[in-house]
This record gives sequence, structure tokens and C-alpha cells, in this order.
Amino acid sequence: MSNEENNTSIKADNKTGESSDLPSIPALDIGAEDCDILAELKASNFKSLITNHINLTLKRPFDVKKLSPKVTKRVLFLKDIQVKHDELEEKFLAEKAALEATYDNLYKPLFDKRYEIVNGVVEAEEEKEGVPNFWLIAMKTNEMLANEITERDEGALKYLKDIRSCRVEDNSRNFKLEFLFDPNPYFKNSVLSKTYHVNDEDGPVLEKVIGTDIEWCPGKCLTHKVVVKKKAKKGPKKVNNIPMTKTENCESFFNFFKPPEIPEIDEVDDYDDFDTIMTEELQNLMDQDYDIAVTIRDKLIPHAVSWFTGEALVDEDDYDDDDDDDDDDDNDEKSD
Repeated sequence: MSNEENNTSIKADNKTGESSDLPSIPALDIGAEDCDILAELKASNFKSLITNHINLTLKRPFDVKKLSPKVTKRVLFLKDIQVKHDELEEKFLAEKAALEATYDNLYKPLFDKRYEIVNGVVEAEEEKEGVPNFWLIAMKTNEMLANEITERDEGALKYLKDIRSCRVEDNSRNFKLEFLFDPNPYFKNSVLSKTYHVNDEDGPVLEKVIGTDIEWCPGKCLTHKVVVKKKAKKGPKKVNNIPMTKTENCESFFNFFKPPEIPEIDEVDDYDDFDTIMTEELQNLMDQDYDIAVTIRDKLIPHAVSWFTGEALVDEDDYDDDDDDDDDDDNDEKSD
């Protein structure tokens, strides 16, 4: 196939000869050798080649000046619509933050009352004060949180007397979780906290996470374990193995207070290498960490007694069933 024939076949789609208002895509520079190679390729491979070329072209910065005056006018009108949308969204977020602040104040007396009952401040005349292991049982009823709690953690979590959530710095997305503990033999802290800072400038982006450094009591650290290994002593004579101890990280709910570290942009020498630093593994850890925090904030704290009694599980199952029904309906509509 000659170059002239090839160019003719490529231009065949533009039968009208009229200029298009849409931005043009640079044509493929195909020589004689390329034509011979393309002739041997299957149609699907040729289509893939064209698609890749288009994708690479579309990734380049778009020059608005290449648009016709009519299309430019339309784009400017669309940008005006976007500005109005952004103004409404900003107003919505401000009103949403104010509404949340109002209801936070309304919720507080209820949560304070719950704290008093759970910890035996009220009804002190009863033989056994409070509700034993209230938060431990509530947390273990939630599947996501139960997966984070080990058998070793349960001893320390029995001293957990309240979990609270509050907004930070009047930002509707920034929030802090606080875990209040009775004096216990595991650590010295009375409060363990976790704070999430979200940047809203270019869409919600998790900016940084700050957790409490736990002051473990000697020999009570739940995030590490001591592994005993035997090492044979060198020498011609047979001697008993010498036990060696090694401290290793281990699974624990209390790892939650040591969040994944998020690299700062200004700490990265080459901005282009930022994607390689933010590995998929780190991203997964960050997503999982944030999901746990949101579950505690939005599900556990507001409905703690329902998780304690197990009623929340029924509500979760009903919600999942509704989702399944919606999916089935969508599939039925597609099949019709």
C-alpha cells in the first residue's frame, strides 16, 4: 500500500470537507515501512495502536486558542456555570458545618448521660456498677473493628470507658477520636487520641494523621512481642543452646494510634517520583486506617448501645439486603 493510498484511507471519514469546531488530533506519521507492518497486523491490534495514540494526545495540555470563536464562547459559558456551582457548594459546606455543630451540642448531653451509666456514676447503689465491658463488646460486634482486636488487646480494652468524636479547628472534615481509659496495668495514658486533617482546597485529600504515643508499662506493650530463639554456641564441644530473645512488631488494635506516615510534598526531591513513593501498599493502609476511623465516628459512637446488644448487625444486614435488591433490579433492567 502506498503512502498516498494510506493517507486517502485515513481521511475518508471527513467526507463533507468542512472544518470541525472540535480540537484536531495530530495525524499519525506513517511511512512505507510502517504500512507494510500495519498490513500484517490484525484489525484489533491496529485499533489498539490508534487508541493509544489518541490517549497520549489527549493527555497533552489543551490549548483553548485552537477552538473556534463559537466553541470558545460555549466553553466560557460552561466555566461560568462551574463557578456558580462552586459558590453553591461552598455555601452548602458552610451550612453543613454549622448544622453539624448545632447537633453536636444536642448530642453531647446524651453521650454524657451514657458515659455516666456505662461507668456507674449513676445508679451507684446497684450491687455492680456500670455496664461491664460495654465498649469492648460493642467494638467486637462490628466486623471491621473485630478484625483489628486481638485476644491480647481484650484485657486492655476492658478498661475503655468512653469513645468520643469532635471536629477540629472549625473544619467540617477535620476530626479527632478520643478513647478514655480507667487506670490500668497496660499503659499510663488516660486518653488515647487520633486526629485526621483533611485538605479541602483541591477536593478532599487526607493531609496528615496524628496519633498518641502510648506510654506502655514495662512488659505490657501489646504492639510488640518477644520471640525466643535458640542459638547454638560455637565450639568443638556440644553445649546447650543459648536462648536468644528478639522483639518483633505484632498485630494489635493499638497500632491504630500509630498511623501510616504520609510523605510531605516539599520533602520529596523529585515531584515526578511522588507516585513511586506513595506506593500501593501505603495507599491501602491509609484507606483502611481512615475507614476504621469513620466507622468509629459514624457508626460505633452514635449507635454504641445497638452494637452492644447486636441490634446494629440486623440493621447492617437489612442495609446489605437492600443493596443486593437494588443490584438485582439494575441487572433485570439491563437484561430487559
